[in-house]
Amino acid sequence: MIAITDKAADELRALLERKGAGPESGLRLAVQRGGCAGWQYVMEIAPLQEGDTMVESNGARVIVAADSAGKLEGCQIDYCDDLSDAGFRIENPNAARSCGCGTSFETANEPTPEPVEDCR
Repeated sequence: MIAITDKAADELRALLERKGAGPESGLRLAVQRGGCAGWQYVMEIAPLQEGDTMVESNGARVIVAADSAGKLEGCQIDYCDDLSDAGFRIENPNAARSCGCGTSFETANEPTPEPVEDCR
């Protein structure tokens, strides 16, 4: 389904520990309509919901939202620690185009919803 780099796993494991996340919680990854390219990523520490898939790597848990699995298939989650823009990054092979801020994308195999101008 998705891959988690070692660096992302280290950062995510530490984040889950700081947040006191239980074994049924993780970084929940979903997509929703929005962003400047049509679809935007949504990440939050949350519990597993019905139909979701949990991926574990080196003690880090990523939950893929059931309604977003198709758009996230084959993704890789990495962690970037640049001074000006640190955080988790998603490399998505399903994205035909991504916006400059890296938080939204459009797919090649389906119609893209109207963009929403809310990129940071």
